[in-house]
Amino acid sequence: MRIALMVLRMFFRAIVFTFMIGWYGKHDNYSEEQRYNLIRKATLQANHAGRITIVSYGTENIPNKNGFIMFPNHQGLYDVLGLIESCSTPFSIVMKKEAGNVILLKQVVNCLKGQLIDRNDIRQGLSVINKMTEEVKNGRNYVIFAEGTRTRNKNELLEFKGGSFKAAMNAKCPIVPVALVDSYKPFDENTIQPVTVQVHYLAPILFEEYSGMKSVEIAKMVRERISEVIVECEKGN
Repeated sequence: MRIALMVLRMFFRAIVFTFMIGWYGKHDNYSEEQRYNLIRKATLQANHAGRITIVSYGTENIPNKNGFIMFPNHQGLYDVLGLIESCSTPFSIVMKKEAGNVILLKQVVNCLKGQLIDRNDIRQGLSVINKMTEEVKNGRNYVIFAEGTRTRNKNELLEFKGGSFKAAMNAKCPIVPVALVDSYKPFDENTIQPVTVQVHYLAPILFEEYSGMKSVEIAKMVRERISEVIVECEKGN
């Protein structure tokens, strides 16, 4: 219902944005900032049309220097929109291959020069991790969902997969945990009532802090930090 509301309230603008996002994604003469700013502008208008309010915390924790990876919990298809509105620093995304079949989402991934990972193909997954590693070393920023798939139980977390952190370990880059709270509500609840989504950017974990750890240990640490924030938010509701 909310997606339908978004489309109805910005019908002609949605057509224009869809065309422009597809055009930017097909042509390499646009900078990363231009592509990201286009998608962010469309996201801001879509959130307004959909009666969605984003409240962000800890944006000062987003590194000033490019070449970092953000690791949010994963609640649904809406997650990326909450991140884009709250983060002014351009980033790309890694999503599961199935996202490439979702209309508009696949255009957004392409425009951001993101990557689709096949969870059933180890070799392809390794190729994606290696490519992301090199791009992060060269100053690109990424978002990857360490749970691998979205939780089906509101603000509860799934286990974080250690393999998701290989790129950060290889690139020796800052890891930025991100806690999403109520991000499932916009698209998973069949209502058009106003909703608020919280995005919490936690203090970055520098390579010096995790250099001696195994990937599963890093995954556990990041999950625990995100969980602490979500638990505190749940207590406050």
